[in-house]
Amino acid sequence: MQRELFASRMGFILISAGCAIGLGNVWRFPYITGLYGGGLFVLIYILFLLILGLPIITMEFSVGRASKKSVATSFDVLEPQGSKWHVFKWFAMAGNYLLMMFYTTIAGWMLAYLFFMTRGDFVGRTPAEVEAVFGGITASAGTSILFMVLICILGFAVCSLGLRNGVERITKFMMSSLFIIMIALVIRAVTLPNAMEGLSFYLLPNFDSIAQHGLWTIIYAAMGQAFFTLSIGMGSMAIFGSYVSKNRTLLGEGINVTILDTCVAVMAGLIIFPACFSFGVNPGSGPGLVFITLPNIFNAMPAGQLWGIAFYVFMVFAALSTVIAVFENIISFGIDLLGWTRKKAVIINFFAIIILSIPCALGFNVWSGFAPLGEGTVILDLEDFIVSNNILLLGSLVYVCFCVSRYGWGWKNFVKEANTGVGVKVPQKARFYFTYILPVIILIVFICGYIEKFGLL
Repeated sequence: MQRELFASRMGFILISAGCAIGLGNVWRFPYITGLYGGGLFVLIYILFLLILGLPIITMEFSVGRASKKSVATSFDVLEPQGSKWHVFKWFAMAGNYLLMMFYTTIAGWMLAYLFFMTRGDFVGRTPAEVEAVFGGITASAGTSILFMVLICILGFAVCSLGLRNGVERITKFMMSSLFIIMIALVIRAVTLPNAMEGLSFYLLPNFDSIAQHGLWTIIYAAMGQAFFTLSIGMGSMAIFGSYVSKNRTLLGEGINVTILDTCVAVMAGLIIFPACFSFGVNPGSGPGLVFITLPNIFNAMPAGQLWGIAFYVFMVFAALSTVIAVFENIISFGIDLLGWTRKKAVIINFFAIIILSIPCALGFNVWSGFAPLGEGTVILDLEDFIVSNNILLLGSLVYVCFCVSRYGWGWKNFVKEANTGVGVKVPQKARFYFTYILPVIILIVFICGYIEKFGLL
């Protein structure tokens, strides 16, 4: 059966960017940028995006396009006879399922907030009452599961329509809308009173942060953010490589995806920091920023409900673009590995993802007593740690070694595939860096992640 291809190059770029653009761009990037030196952090982050994220995304695209398969069978197709690279597929597939086991719950919260904002539930509420709304969602097993199931219905409904008619068409609409909404929100935010203070805090390099946190801490934070933002290491990008034509080089396409992902992260900061400084609130980290801080800002803003609806539409689209992209990868596992039809893969995975996602939804209420990583942690933290600190990093290491080693696919095959078509090509002189330096950087991020998580130093 001939593999379906994207109808357009723009579809490939926007869907790949949609997979990379997620909630971390909005609630993690602005916060750590402010914490670690503003413009200084942004510069270091972009440097690592170029030297770390870009090579690996190019490798994933190349493995996908050369094999015309998802990670479920791509290594089987390309590996030398008798080698065991294909064993990695089980870890990569597990990573995709694990990611959706907690991401669907968070995306469900976004959908719930859009519903509440549209209904006017936040209008006239005090900050304590706004915080209580978020507490009410997480404390209610029924509410969390309901909105998680709605996200699964939306995501699999899009994927059931096929690559071109569903995934490509809907994601192109969502991503185009996402950028239009973001531009409108940026214009509104930078025209608020005292917005310039927020922009200065965000964009001007603050060298005092080196003395405060240490240069290595800032470098590691930038390295980690550059790595995790692109969703590389578990085949979630390789699947889109398998659907793309050979008209364009893959490094060039990787650059386009990276630019779009970075634009969304930077623009999120242009919305959040001016708004926070204008209304005198702390741009805190994590869920609190999106679910507690920002609703209070919209409350204090003229036509705040309208801007709040626009913001949560943007958040739902950011979450759904990732959900749809990873669902498409998961569906392709059944199609490539087991020979299922798309319809069968959609139906089976729809029920599987819902069942697998229930523990995360219950981790904030019924099973809140279970603290897998120590006091104060929940099931979501464990699932996130397995994916972010282990599968993404070690998976990226596998992709790098597979593409540069003569015991794997090999440098010549990788470069030939990556450089097929028109566009920016991988230079031959980059071989030393790809082979000997890139794997070391990945190992450093992996080890430092454990040190940071468990305080091993």
